[in-house]
Amino acid sequence: MTRMMTLLPLLALGSLAACGYGSKDEASWDATYGAASETALEPLEEPLDDEEPIDASCDVDSPVTLYVSPDDSNSMSSPVQAREAALDGNLHRAPIRTWEFFNYAQWDYPPAAQGELDVHLALAEGDEAGDYNLQVGIASEQIDPDERDPIVLTFSIDQSCSMSGAPMDRVKDSLVAVAGQLRQGDLVNLLGWSNGQHVYLDGHTITGPNDPAFVTAAKGLNTDGGTDLAGGLKAAYRMAETYQTSGVINRVVLMSDGGANIGATDEELIGGKAGANDEQGIYLIGVGTGTASTYNDVLMDRVTDLGRGSAVFIPSKAEAQHVFGDRFLETMATTARDVQIRYDLPPGFEVVRFSGEEISTDPEEVQPQHVAPNDAVVLHQQLHTCDPAVDLDAEVTVTVSYLDGVTFAPREATVTATLGELLAVDDPQLLKGAAVFAYAETLRHLRGDDSMAEPGEAWTTLEAAEAANPGDADLAGIREVLDALGI
Repeated sequence: MTRMMTLLPLLALGSLAACGYGSKDEASWDATYGAASETALEPLEEPLDDEEPIDASCDVDSPVTLYVSPDDSNSMSSPVQAREAALDGNLHRAPIRTWEFFNYAQWDYPPAAQGELDVHLALAEGDEAGDYNLQVGIASEQIDPDERDPIVLTFSIDQSCSMSGAPMDRVKDSLVAVAGQLRQGDLVNLLGWSNGQHVYLDGHTITGPNDPAFVTAAKGLNTDGGTDLAGGLKAAYRMAETYQTSGVINRVVLMSDGGANIGATDEELIGGKAGANDEQGIYLIGVGTGTASTYNDVLMDRVTDLGRGSAVFIPSKAEAQHVFGDRFLETMATTARDVQIRYDLPPGFEVVRFSGEEISTDPEEVQPQHVAPNDAVVLHQQLHTCDPAVDLDAEVTVTVSYLDGVTFAPREATVTATLGELLAVDDPQLLKGAAVFAYAETLRHLRGDDSMAEPGEAWTTLEAAEAANPGDADLAGIREVLDALGI
């Protein structure tokens, strides 16, 4: 019997100290929120660990069907927070969501045809008898930024006093990076909120990249007052709805240092605007700003789960350019909606380690997600079979069901391969996935979370991945952090 392991955000609410009541140093932050190891994600069920037997029974007659999910569209805040915190010696305060490490990494899968998704499978034997590493890569279409659909962006900016300094500087860096990606005819709304709302641009039509009016308004933002998130969200969605038309990407972009509270009515507003299966939604992008030692991402993780969008963290000007310049379409656009992923595995197999957010035998327990263009969804898992006589002709099937990003027409992509066919191919992307997985799980281990990772596993998998993927920037970043941690 396959275990079900569902990881969901644990919502912790709080507010930052008001202006004049001291800076958000580590001591004051921990006094308010507690260390990240106390407030970060916790599994709703008991996690798998080394003490738990893989399975007490062995069913070699019944095929195994699982439904899985990576996370909301392209959330990738956690690995940036973890990297910054580790380099600063504050790893204990960073949230570690393994699936976001896979979202943040960039993968070398061929792009799919226009409007389609392609599924790629890779399999390798593990260290112990009966163990296998399976990687599923789901590649989307490649879109030239000059050929994308028009976009409506409504920026909802936290201007409370806690945003003074680095948080507001990173907001400005992010807006300037976005400005470089905008085209003539795009539309921008810009409003800020503290004690009330301040509208800086309403229905502004972009004249071209680096539109002067938008850049000037962005650079002129300041901070003062309290935190009226509810008012800021309502005003932002009203503006976004005013300019919503068919065939236009419509996003609300919430930018904050994570110090605001969110109530039930705010959750209903965000979720209600995200769109049902047969309608265009207004998706929410959550942008956390500031430093890893002062940011609390509970707010952004929650609202972007509700808003079917993505959550990112911007600690530097370089990261702002990486996310909103180099990866603009990955962050803002959608090419496939309500993506559902199904595994059909041979009898006797089960998943014992998993990189994604949700896995279940019941499809109703796994939330469908959206997929962006110019992107790949990657799921890495360790399988174990209780059957010592493995049939290499047994088949693995992965089926991806989704709605077309424009027409909402149902589509499906399916790949089937035998165990023998998969084992005969050495896949560099699987080795990279093993390194990303071991890295994230090792960080969880070092932070004190339940994890099956051994510190040495991170180096072993990294070295194998580097040999197969020379010059890979993601692997170089992993090496930098592991070196800094002195593992």
